[in-house]
Amino acid sequence: MRVKANCKLNLGLDVLRRREDGFHDIATVMYPVRGLFDIIDIEPCEGHEPRFENAGITVDCPAEKNICIKAWQLMHDRYGIGAVRITLDKRIPFGAGLGGGSADGTAVIVALNTIFGLGLSHEQLVLLAAELGSDTPFFVRNTPQLCTGRGEIMEPADVSLQGLWLLMIKPDEGVSTGEAYSGIKPFIPERSLRERISRPIEEWQGLLKNDFEPHIFAAHPTIGRIKEWLLAQGAIFASMSGSGSTVFGLFDREIKNTPPFDGVFVHCERLEL
Repeated sequence: MRVKANCKLNLGLDVLRRREDGFHDIATVMYPVRGLFDIIDIEPCEGHEPRFENAGITVDCPAEKNICIKAWQLMHDRYGIGAVRITLDKRIPFGAGLGGGSADGTAVIVALNTIFGLGLSHEQLVLLAAELGSDTPFFVRNTPQLCTGRGEIMEPADVSLQGLWLLMIKPDEGVSTGEAYSGIKPFIPERSLRERISRPIEEWQGLLKNDFEPHIFAAHPTIGRIKEWLLAQGAIFASMSGSGSTVFGLFDREIKNTPPFDGVFVHCERLEL
């Protein structure tokens, strides 16, 4: 079985408070980007242990620690499924704030439900995905969602970017989740993200913010310069995505100018959702 695990963007990201469990409460709208995805092939195999192969971007961790294998292990322990061979063609860059790993883990859970005929409901799949990480449940729904708590509490967001052009740029450098949160200063804004994102997209630049930007831009100036360049090209809205190093711009036209940065990953598409 072949599945596509697409990435996501964060439209606004408020880090509200530090929790007693060491995590943070956040508010963000996660938005699927269907044109950038990893490809995962999964098929049952003989034996008792799963097999993992990596194509595309090299996954720099032992196979047993890859989230695809963790997803299989979760389903095996819970439902006794058999061994599978998983081949991951990795196309979404790491440390990018695009949720590529979370998308992969969730895609495996959903695929295993089909392959082994488990008959799990949509909400059961959401709960299983939540055991792998904070933003993994989003990829079960894979539609615009207002995410709160650690990111695992979701409700549909009435947001559409259909027809806009998306330009994403990621420099060579990545930003780890640990680095991003180590410099954060939680803050509760006067107006909720739900209220601010309901405004016209043309007003977002002054209303929506990513709380990681100030200290990430200070530590990684190139990331900040990419945002400045996108705005200079006429982006309606530009922001860093998640806690990673990708910066994206939303445009009312296709941008054909080449970004003046060395060694960057670039993805452009016209959004259809």
